[in-house]
Amino acid sequence: MRLKELAAARVRYGYRRLHILLRREGWAVNHKRTCRIYRDEGLSIRSKLPNRKRAWRYRQGRPAIGGPNEVWAMEFMSDRLFDRRPFRILTVVDCHTREALSLTPRANFRAYQVTGALDALVRLRGRPKSLRVDNGPEFAGRMLDQWAYLNGVEIDFSRPGKPTDNAYIESFNGRLRAE
Repeated sequence: MRLKELAAARVRYGYRRLHILLRREGWAVNHKRTCRIYRDEGLSIRSKLPNRKRAWRYRQGRPAIGGPNEVWAMEFMSDRLFDRRPFRILTVVDCHTREALSLTPRANFRAYQVTGALDALVRLRGRPKSLRVDNGPEFAGRMLDQWAYLNGVEIDFSRPGKPTDNAYIESFNGRLRAE
């Protein structure tokens, strides 16, 4: 049952990554058993999902945000310089105070650079309880997942095609682009 719950929450994870999550929770289970149960329950992910049957976690509603440093929202904003070279800005916003915590520009980002920016923020502000992110490759990878586990932070992914799940950061990026 726990494997099914984890698979529903992390729809793009295969049995290997789900096995790691089970081990972190204290389940002493062999990876072969995890694979067998994953396959028997029909949790296998097809390589290409048709748009009409896209899988995601249905939200019941998020709990209210109690105070500052409880929930941070992160996203990338892309733009071009005057000479047409692209760059990206990693924006991090506190969802309670709606304060911009970090604006980190780079020509390109890798997952270790995202975790480095988060480490710098944690040293200044303390750890959040939750991070709201979209399903981009820098956020859905193993490095951010490991960083979150080691720091005791929950990652809350938005549903594909639903930018309103991360409305605070979308609104902030719109104002940042306008300025």
